[in-house]
Amino acid sequence: MADAGVLSRSDDQHDFMGLHGWGQADVVPLIPDASFRSYKRLNLAGEQRMLMDAPPSHENIDAFLDITAHLRGLGLRVAEVYAEDRKRGFAMIEDLGDDTFTRLLAAGTDRTTLYLIATDILVHLHGAAGATDITLAPYDMPNLSREAALFVDWFVPAVRGEAVSRDERQEFLGAFEEALAGVAADRRALVLRDYHVDNLMIVGGRFEMAHCALLDYQDALIGSPAYDLISLVEDARCDIPADVREAVLARYFKGRPEMDRDAFLGDMTLLGAQRSAKIAGIFVRLSRRDNKHVYLKHIPRVVNYIDGCLKAPALQRVRKSVLSMLPDYPNVSL
Repeated sequence: MADAGVLSRSDDQHDFMGLHGWGQADVVPLIPDASFRSYKRLNLAGEQRMLMDAPPSHENIDAFLDITAHLRGLGLRVAEVYAEDRKRGFAMIEDLGDDTFTRLLAAGTDRTTLYLIATDILVHLHGAAGATDITLAPYDMPNLSREAALFVDWFVPAVRGEAVSRDERQEFLGAFEEALAGVAADRRALVLRDYHVDNLMIVGGRFEMAHCALLDYQDALIGSPAYDLISLVEDARCDIPADVREAVLARYFKGRPEMDRDAFLGDMTLLGAQRSAKIAGIFVRLSRRDNKHVYLKHIPRVVNYIDGCLKAPALQRVRKSVLSMLPDYPNVSL
């Protein structure tokens, strides 16, 4: 017998579509991502739209809709929202096509061209008046520490075959909190948090900022501008050539000449360590808890990012903690 909850969700979906004139649309499910959201492409009489299904028990569609409106107000390209049902967790939005940066890169599009467009968006976002004038939680120490804990709660146990002790966990988090004290107090930017090539698209075939659409920003917080830049150049899913990284940094600092370059690069390193530690834990959790094993192939790259960041003087206590738990951590495999 089919699960009643699944049937109810399906009925709600068809009801939502019917209420907005799309009840007879052909529905094509898209490949799911790492979240609980799902997307379906709707085709009706030659028109296309996208149906977002964000189950309220797991996802916050209010955040997506509110941040979408805010980003549009800042002059950035996001999907149009044609209909919404916040209570049930549905939205009918613009179909932006299929040209994610990931697919464009696979098709041979110049990487530097795309990454400079992505950089221009961050320059615009970080300099836009009113960018942080939205009610969002801060990317503060509790949030940063909670995310870093995924490393010791999921990644380390998976590698060494046993859970960490309370003392090990406390030392690791204490070391991270000491290192992140300054950047945790930064409130200069709207941080999109998943800023990488899977979540950027070219719409209409025009390679310019105005036609570069943003995706997957519903978890945005207010914090350091360094976070999204390190997310871009230390992508868990693909390698970034050194010359592209340098081009991104040059473009960013040219667009934000008021920034203290050395301090900003230091913040990137700190947040890069935190972010990669978090991602290592998330990828293991996706495999062990959610049976999504595909992400494990990216673990060596993520560990390499962690290793690079932990060479920084400000992160030596963190490095010592990691080595005490995983003496050969740069060479781990799962």
